[in-house]
Amino acid sequence: MEQQNRERVLQYLMESHNTLRQAVAGLSAEQRSFRPAAGRWSVADCVEHLTVVENFTLKRIQNALEQPPADHLDTNGKDQVILDNVPGRARRVQAPEVVIPTGRWPDWNELLRQFEVTRQRTIDFARETQVDLRSRAFPHPFLGPLDCYQWLLFLAMHCERHVRQMEEVKSDAGFPGKVGSAIA
Repeated sequence: MEQQNRERVLQYLMESHNTLRQAVAGLSAEQRSFRPAAGRWSVADCVEHLTVVENFTLKRIQNALEQPPADHLDTNGKDQVILDNVPGRARRVQAPEVVIPTGRWPDWNELLRQFEVTRQRTIDFARETQVDLRSRAFPHPFLGPLDCYQWLLFLAMHCERHVRQMEEVKSDAGFPGKVGSAIA
């Protein structure tokens, strides 16, 4: 990976990680599990979803890198598409069944630990890989083929998207108490 790309993706991964940590800091158990309406996700649901997607995606990247490089990939221009469109919440997207939150980690501390471990694994991979991430790709369900570098960008922007969703949950009129006022 080119050094400029490495620095760029690491910056996005670390910034989105920090933004998520700030978004969940001080929330009570009731606040973390609050759902604004039936079929909507809680803050905890968002963290679970991010963890599952990131684990799944990093495995897919590693599998793709075991394959020979492609002669031609139709992924040009998608870096900016990811940066511009993935974080936004104007268009709601139904998550694939396999990554929908199911309460895999009911204990908040364990859920947060799972996210932290997963994000650190992604950061370590982005920091250390010497493989040409631009030469292998696999499809995103809505964006089509993304090269493996773009998948790392996607993980950072996907986190930003769900932090925004958490902020929507926290701003709901029915959100319990004031942030940080309840003991976790």
